[in-house]
Amino acid sequence: MKNVIEIAGEKAVVTFDPEIQMLRGEFLGLNGGADFYAESVQELVEEGRKSLAVFLEMCREKGIEPRRSFSGKFNVRLDPSDHAAAVIAAAAAGKSLNEWVAAAIKDAAA
Repeated sequence: MKNVIEIAGEKAVVTFDPEIQMLRGEFLGLNGGADFYAESVQELVEEGRKSLAVFLEMCREKGIEPRRSFSGKFNVRLDPSDHAAAVIAAAAAGKSLNEWVAAAIKDAAA
């Protein structure tokens, strides 16, 4: 996956912030903000470790679950013609629209 690093078992998205000329990492599977900045990838990983450790410690102290929970359900808004095309593509693949979308998401996120 592009622009994703794993630090201590948690995945973070990496972007470049042109205003401050630094790399920015952000853990997205957590219940709160745990972002971090550095000038190199090596430094970014180290800052990510520190940021994650501080976040997890704060969660422990406050008795908060650190990771977000996901229900497995979400709504998608599409142009009606894209919706119709997806229904046809799913049927042609012998799948329900839900199965077809879930497989597409799984493939894209891998």
